[in-house]
Amino acid sequence: MNLPTDPDSMASAAPAGASVSTMDIHSILEYLPHRYPFLLVDRVLECYPGDRIAALKNVSINEPFFRGHFPHHPVMPGVLIIEALAQAAAILSFKTMGAKPDAKSVYYFVGIDKARFKRPVAAGDQLHLHVALTRSSRGMWKFGARALVDGKLASEAELMCTFRTLP
Repeated sequence: MNLPTDPDSMASAAPAGASVSTMDIHSILEYLPHRYPFLLVDRVLECYPGDRIAALKNVSINEPFFRGHFPHHPVMPGVLIIEALAQAAAILSFKTMGAKPDAKSVYYFVGIDKARFKRPVAAGDQLHLHVALTRSSRGMWKFGARALVDGKLASEAELMCTFRTLP
């Protein structure tokens, strides 16, 4: 994957002629059907449709999963880190299509390859989500994704998603 490891380096590597956008939680809710407690993107720092997105997840001790994972040593489940990356990928996909989901839109997570977990994500961490579009064809999207805390790699994976319209 060719994604920056430094969260601040994404702004300096803007694609030529690209328009950047940021999103607050109100805008994010327009692009994702997820709601508490499953909404895992708090802010979009920058989004270059057709290329990449950088987003944040603030990991609070109040997250419901910490009660059981693990009460004596709170750690964000790896599967939720991957889900946060997939939600950022969904926003990138919809922004790339120039569309917002509606009641008949479904964005399915269809594959995870090369997932690796390099360090635990704990309560109080700020998870930087970096997702780059590597390929899209006939409704299938492939992404390179990295999650960082304090500039250090926490997790990485290749993600595959698909967009479908329900009957």
